[in-house]
Amino acid sequence: MATFTIHEAKTNLSELIRRVEAGEEVIIARGDTPVVILNDYKSVDRAKRRAAAMGSEAGKFAMPPDDVFFGPMSDEEFIELFGQEFFDLHKHLDQVKA
Repeated sequence: MATFTIHEAKTNLSELIRRVEAGEEVIIARGDTPVVILNDYKSVDRAKRRAAAMGSEAGKFAMPPDDVFFGPMSDEEFIELFGQEFFDLHKHLDQVKA
């Protein structure tokens, strides 16, 4: 892994991105202290990215499967996934919008 200062990284960002795309990991340091690792976005597992995006909420509730977000679901599927109370609220909000 190559290490660059923040100034070097700003000056050579395109080159660092090319190196990362070629499979290299790049460390960016503030002075002598490493603070960031650049790696290829595609190489990071989707589940890890999702967990990282959840921040302090990670692990506090189960994420629905990906297929939930693609296409419509039946009322029964919605209730099973989110619960009757949320379903009732969702229906109420739909009626208020109309």
